[in-house]
Amino acid sequence: MNRKEIPVAEIRIVIAQRGWVFVGRVSREEHEVVMRDAKNIRRWGTKKGLGELWSGPKTETVLDEAGTVRLHPLQVIAQIDVDQKSWEKKLGR
Repeated sequence: MNRKEIPVAEIRIVIAQRGWVFVGRVSREEHEVVMRDAKNIRRWGTKKGLGELWSGPKTETVLDEAGTVRLHPLQVIAQIDVDQKSWEKKLGR
């Protein structure tokens, strides 16, 4: 795939190695998992774990701008599908 082509990407929460947790538009490009409009989820703000964020951030959730994040596929531990409309407001575009 040409790097100039930006594939349509779903918003997902991605858990990466070493405790990194991001939310953003995820696509697979060449040999990378690429997240655009990404934010690092610094504080989950949940009572029952990360899965609560599928429906959008909570009042106590803290997000930090991360821009474009590129991960080797082996760095990705898990991906959580989320409610697209709830997260779209937070990621913008």
